[in-house]
Amino acid sequence: MAVPGMTAAIPELTPADRNCVFLIDGLGWEQLKAHPGEAPFMTSLLAASRGGTGRPITAGYPATTATSLASVGTGLPPGAHGLPGYTVRNPDTGELMNQLRWQPWTPPRPWQPYPTVFELAHRAGVHAAQVSSPTFANTPLTKVALSGGTFLGRLSGEERMDTAAEQLAAADRALVYTYYAEVDGAGHRFGVDSDTWRGQLMYVDRLVQRLAEQLPPRSALYVTADHGMIDVPFDEDHRIDFDEDWELKAGVALLGGEGRARHVYAVPGAANDVLTCWREVLGEQFWVASRDEAIEAGWFGPAVDERVYHRIGDVVAAARDDVLLIASEREPRESAMVGNHGSMTPAEQLVPLLEVRS
Repeated sequence: MAVPGMTAAIPELTPADRNCVFLIDGLGWEQLKAHPGEAPFMTSLLAASRGGTGRPITAGYPATTATSLASVGTGLPPGAHGLPGYTVRNPDTGELMNQLRWQPWTPPRPWQPYPTVFELAHRAGVHAAQVSSPTFANTPLTKVALSGGTFLGRLSGEERMDTAAEQLAAADRALVYTYYAEVDGAGHRFGVDSDTWRGQLMYVDRLVQRLAEQLPPRSALYVTADHGMIDVPFDEDHRIDFDEDWELKAGVALLGGEGRARHVYAVPGAANDVLTCWREVLGEQFWVASRDEAIEAGWFGPAVDERVYHRIGDVVAAARDDVLLIASEREPRESAMVGNHGSMTPAEQLVPLLEVRS
């Protein structure tokens, strides 16, 4: 869209005057491909994914909502925007900070100082709008990841699709973002193999078609996601409980991240011992790296800003298999989830970039 300060990161895409991004929370590439009957319209668009290549794109690491929304909204990897996990340590306070719920409250702009793509587009004369649940209108995550232009709160999915189409048509050049959360919610509560999840997929497929049929001229609709999801069985082989494992707890001051993408903060002087122990205990079930090893390997992008460096765990652990590292006492709600995500497996990291043009 010729917005100063932005470059085209996905060269296969053809420019359009009006662009709409519809992000379906939790709809991974592999889950979509596995359910053609529930999602006939999106399935018909699979060949058009990623500019007609028929290929997916990838979420960053960790494959989790706060991290991915910040990447979508800023065009930056986690090492730059600074939301490298579900919960991370705030180096200024020493406390764990939940970056999805923004608890405890932290000043948003120092935490994520870069402008969003919507702010840059708005400054360049592009009509920018976000259409989402009214609940998200003033949240800190919205401020740091998706602010700029006009926020329009709409309760139902149908209202969001209709409003997104109206906003696309409101100017010669427009950038519109809209969002639907309940595919992810159904997956967490009931699993991606549940009837409830399939029902949500059927519903959101109709929403995508509803929006596609209303596109004004010279528009491109891109349907994507922030991560995929896998179901993890409820047994000791698949759910390792940190709160009941004295070896994993030894030398650990704070446990961050989530079950499939952990940030581990060691007590002073214990980082090497914790790294050694975690590698021995978790074996081949997790990729386990020191902070510097993970950064060097590019887990958080090509570079990590200085302000972000100590938000990353002294040890970083990402699940290879269908396993979770839960914390039943300190994270009871998260530990009870059926569907989970966060790591670097294809089921979690591959997401669609479906395209409809008018």
